[in-house]
Amino acid sequence: MATANKEYLLDVYRRMLHIRLVELRLGRLFSDGEVPGFIHLSVGQEAVAAAMGRVLRPDDTVASTHRGHGHALSKGIDINDFFMELMAKEEGICKGRGGSMHVANMSIGMLGANAIVGASIPIALGSALAHQVKKTDAVAVAFFGDGAMAEGVLHESLNLASLWQLPMMFLCENNGWAEFSPTHKQFVAPLSKLADAFGIPHKKVDGNDVLTMIDAAQVAVNDIRNGKGPQVLECITHRWRGHYEGDPQKYRSGDELDGLQGHDPVALFEAVLTKKGISKEQQQKVRAEIDAQVEQSVERARQGTVPDWNTACNDVYTNAKGY
Repeated sequence: MATANKEYLLDVYRRMLHIRLVELRLGRLFSDGEVPGFIHLSVGQEAVAAAMGRVLRPDDTVASTHRGHGHALSKGIDINDFFMELMAKEEGICKGRGGSMHVANMSIGMLGANAIVGASIPIALGSALAHQVKKTDAVAVAFFGDGAMAEGVLHESLNLASLWQLPMMFLCENNGWAEFSPTHKQFVAPLSKLADAFGIPHKKVDGNDVLTMIDAAQVAVNDIRNGKGPQVLECITHRWRGHYEGDPQKYRSGDELDGLQGHDPVALFEAVLTKKGISKEQQQKVRAEIDAQVEQSVERARQGTVPDWNTACNDVYTNAKGY
């Protein structure tokens, strides 16, 4: 990646900054009561999603987690549709019924975010099986956090993916926390040994270094496309915000929280851009363009249609007449 040109680097920067600025705006909207329900932000983890967005093709499929905004945006969900959905408007991707934790768009391979820990994994497994049956070279990606390592469904899916040599990537965003507890207090084995138990190659990578992430993801995806079976990619990253927006994080030490700035993937990449001859002014121009786009999408969503109650109940409740 050392030979990457400025156009390439700016594209990667836009992808990361797009996720960061959308989520920061979401945080403010949530605190103002304009986003219903709970939201779980991935601030500090943008490099992972941006890297996968750069590597994956439109026909590849992705199953995400409760912290899935970055995955959805990087897979190609339109920002206007995104804000309409999270602000619960009829014009949203899922007509405002899915919200933050269930963003999905099957037409672009975004199989959905999921509020259940580890639930993305068997969904991606099924998609990988479909790719195999159809004899395409598409790849299915299951995003999951390290808090899912103790889930039996991960172990079962690793087993089936290995047995059937499915075109699947198990992508763990390891931020060290399983909701409110350190992961090492919930699960004793490292992911590398778990992958090895099922005969699946494992690679650990710095999830704060977006170029390193892209390189590792590209190698893994290429291997999968070439029929080498499933891969496990473990991305070491940091969760800046709480488990949910508004979480006071009293379970984390002050030293850990104070040290998060040193792991900022956006700031780290901005330093790389400067060394590559992309000026602060050019970087600020990109930021201003994205900020304007975000504000435009928020204003459009504010003008969206509030769902009719009876219509909103469609596909939720069954007409009981005749029972």
